[in-house]
Amino acid sequence: MARAWLSLGSNLEPQRHLRAALDELAARFGALTVSPAYRTPAVGFEGPDFLNLAVGLDADLDPLALDAWLHALEDRHGRRRDVPRYSSRTLDVDIVLYDDAVLRGPGHLEIPRRELAHAFVLKPLADIAPELRHPVSGRTLAELWAAFPHETEPLYPASLDG
Repeated sequence: MARAWLSLGSNLEPQRHLRAALDELAARFGALTVSPAYRTPAVGFEGPDFLNLAVGLDADLDPLALDAWLHALEDRHGRRRDVPRYSSRTLDVDIVLYDDAVLRGPGHLEIPRRELAHAFVLKPLADIAPELRHPVSGRTLAELWAAFPHETEPLYPASLDG
C-alpha cells in the first residue's frame, strides 16, 4: 500500500464535482485525508475561478494504474479532452506525490507534479501533510509553503457547501 497525495480542482460547478469526486475516492480507497478548499483564479487561461483541494489516500494501485483510474473518474464527471489543456474543466485530479517516487510516465504523469510549485497545489497539501518531504529537494511541505511568495498567487478560503 502506498500513500498518494492528490490535487483536485474544478471551475465548472465545482462544489458538485468535487463533492462527488471525494465520495468516489472514499468508496474506492477508504478513509481520505482532505484539505480545506481554496478559490483561486484560473492559471494559464481566462476562465471562472477554480476551487482546489488536496487529498491523501492509501493506494493499492501503482502510479500508472492510479493515474488511469483518476482519468476515468474525471471522464465520469464530464472532463473533456478535446479542448485546449489549459481551459475550464468539470474535474481535474492529479497525483502530486506518491510515497517518495520520482517518475515520468505516459501522458502527463509526472511525480512529483510540477504544479507543486503553485499555491493552489502546495497550500492545500501543506495544510494536511506539513511534515511530508518533497522527494527531490528534501524540504517539508511546510518549509516550501513558508518560503512561497504568497502575494504572487492569492488563495481564498472556500467551501464545498455552495
